[in-house]
Amino acid sequence: MASGWSWDRAFVGVVLLLCDVCGAANNGWPEEDLVVRLPGQPKVGFRQFGGYVDVDEKAGRSMFYYFVEAEEDPQNKPLTLWLNGGPGCSSVGGGAFTALGPFFPKGHSRGVRRNSKSWNKVSNLLFVESPAGVGWSYSNTSADYNCGDASTASDMLTFMLKWFKKFPGYKLRPLFLTGESYAGHYIPQLANVLLDYNKKSKDFKFNIKGVAIGNPLLQLDRDVPAVYEFFWSHGMISDEVGLAIMNDCNFEDYTFSGTHNVSTECSTALNDAYSIVGSYINPYDVILDVCYPSIVQQELRLRKVVTKISIGVDVCMTAERTFYFNLPEVQKALHANRTNLPYHWTTCSNILFYNEGDSNLDMLPLLKRILQDKIPVWIFSGDQDSVVPLMGSRTLVRELAKDLNFQHTVPYGAWFHKGQVGGWQTEYGNLLTFATVRGAAHMVSYSQPSRALHLFATFIHGRRLPNNTRPSID
Repeated sequence: MASGWSWDRAFVGVVLLLCDVCGAANNGWPEEDLVVRLPGQPKVGFRQFGGYVDVDEKAGRSMFYYFVEAEEDPQNKPLTLWLNGGPGCSSVGGGAFTALGPFFPKGHSRGVRRNSKSWNKVSNLLFVESPAGVGWSYSNTSADYNCGDASTASDMLTFMLKWFKKFPGYKLRPLFLTGESYAGHYIPQLANVLLDYNKKSKDFKFNIKGVAIGNPLLQLDRDVPAVYEFFWSHGMISDEVGLAIMNDCNFEDYTFSGTHNVSTECSTALNDAYSIVGSYINPYDVILDVCYPSIVQQELRLRKVVTKISIGVDVCMTAERTFYFNLPEVQKALHANRTNLPYHWTTCSNILFYNEGDSNLDMLPLLKRILQDKIPVWIFSGDQDSVVPLMGSRTLVRELAKDLNFQHTVPYGAWFHKGQVGGWQTEYGNLLTFATVRGAAHMVSYSQPSRALHLFATFIHGRRLPNNTRPSID
């Protein structure tokens, strides 16, 4: 491995000399951030970059990004920003190397394999570890690790402006803002900050063409009761417990930071529910088996091949990725961890103190403003996710459409992929779409990569998901 890595480094000059041929000279890009090759990476025909953007030099606050060009014709494809949620979880680890990026960790976690359904087939992809304190993003000011939605959105605005200075060829590209889970907060707030910037700017304006969020936390009083509706409808709790929750819990008063509003009877019913569901189910995908990390870590250290597969999905990918990202040669290749952080890379931050009260904020008014600016919004849900289930998102989309006086432009019905039902969809006012992805988890593209890619490609091309298929089934 060491000799192979040295060989790649020796030929970085050749890659740079060829930049005119591949169009980089016209677009502009930072030579120092070019990722020549990741350890154990198969050969590919697209470029990838990793590095830092300083969002506050005085505080020493800097954010790590990973950017991968589209597989083909990148100069004519849009730019898609992807943010994972948490709050405090890594978009590089989650989105880029587990779900929709070009590579996955190999079973032995000493290299990576190609993701044949990567979203960079149709778009250039940008992943950011946000806010500072997540992954390899950091600050030299400890107070920065106490943050919240407003500061996160503000830093992302600064990040985007400075990132475009690194990559000026992308400034005018169509920009799509995407993410999942707590990105139901990150993305609408970022979109509104960018729209505010556009209104004030007399020069550059962000070319926002769409917003898409998977299994998003949007409004607690609808998303939280949906969890227990999901448990009951999937046979994971009894009728008695389900009825007790429905009768004794008033979720209109529910807050993450104010659980004193929950009655004793409700608290008992909720505890009963989680006791019955148990810890041997992955709540993010209830049909997948679970990974036993201690066994996986032992196998990784012994360099044995990990084969924890459930329905074609590597259920131990998170552990494998964590092992890979903490290899010094991987960090060097990505230009990551430049300050030698005093902790290991983790999927979700152990040092961040995120304002819990921000989780209670209602995102529908922000989505309304985005739609009023004629920007399409897609909300999509993996139907096997019990953490932010589709029932809450579907209801909230309907309520948002009603508030905007949007009429149905596509009635609720199945959409199709490769001759099979890919999920169900509905559209309001030619701008607002809700779609489910059949058999998908909280991380939709992780568990249903082909259907997820179809959905994403349809979204960025400004089309509708197909509502018929051939041949027909009698």
